[in-house]
Amino acid sequence: MLAIIGWLSLGLIKWVFFQADWRVVTENINLYTFGSYPQQEKWRISLWILFLSGLSLLTLLSPNIYKFRKPLPFLWIITVPLGIYLFSGGFGILTPIPTRYWGGLSLTLILTLCSASIALPLGIILALGRRSDYKLINSICRVYIDVMRAVPLIAVLFFGQLLIPLFLPIDFEVSRFVRAALAFGLFAGAYVAEDIRGGLQAIPLTQYEAAAVLGLTPGQTLQLIIIPQALKTALPALTNQAIGLLQNTSLMAILGLVELLGISRSILANPEFIGKYLEVYIWLAILYWFICTIMALLSRQIEHQLNPLKSFK
Repeated sequence: MLAIIGWLSLGLIKWVFFQADWRVVTENINLYTFGSYPQQEKWRISLWILFLSGLSLLTLLSPNIYKFRKPLPFLWIITVPLGIYLFSGGFGILTPIPTRYWGGLSLTLILTLCSASIALPLGIILALGRRSDYKLINSICRVYIDVMRAVPLIAVLFFGQLLIPLFLPIDFEVSRFVRAALAFGLFAGAYVAEDIRGGLQAIPLTQYEAAAVLGLTPGQTLQLIIIPQALKTALPALTNQAIGLLQNTSLMAILGLVELLGISRSILANPEFIGKYLEVYIWLAILYWFICTIMALLSRQIEHQLNPLKSFK
């Protein structure tokens, strides 16, 4: 087995450094990053990606940078609205840019964050509703979760992109980006709900009893004791959902949004780069692996801060 692995590794190294034509990546790096975003406005995307990268670095180094630990949650919260404003512009300050010009890595990242911002609160509400003593609320949440988990994601995306406009007034238009974010968020919310429900079930009844003894109301008990512990328990599963959400954004290439996979398909259609499939898809694999690894490291860092006495590798 070692001999076979060594032979394959030597062949791969030979191909990567001596046979592969990486011009298909180097000459299109701006296209991979910004899509067809206007050249004079690309600084807005660069600023947001730089902000996101710096925030991720601060989070990973936060045990050694104590003065940044308190504002980090607030900075993560404003990441999505800041990104949407920089991407779209408006308010008489930045030039408005329609979503049809968004693309590449920047679209993948903003779509993932927007979808996660919808899925997490929706999942918490559904998980609490499924454990509710009110049969109507319990049944609605149960049916929603079961239906969403039984329907393929691509069907939900097609519904969001093609069928939703049929139910809207003729003069009312919702951009493809908004429809995609809603479809991803509503779909992922059902899976997030089950992860959080597992976290809720792991909380012993003594926690509720202790909260009642302290005089906390049911709302305060959920807000201050139950939900934080459930999220902490469900964090590894939620990280898997976030990584899967990032990878599933590649399905939008089928529906016309030119994220990373859509950009790659358009580049491969260029006569100059026809046949460079292996270089393009290896580059995409490395890029997705890098982003997913950063997400996993961020999750481990948060888990370590929530469980400072628990050692893990």
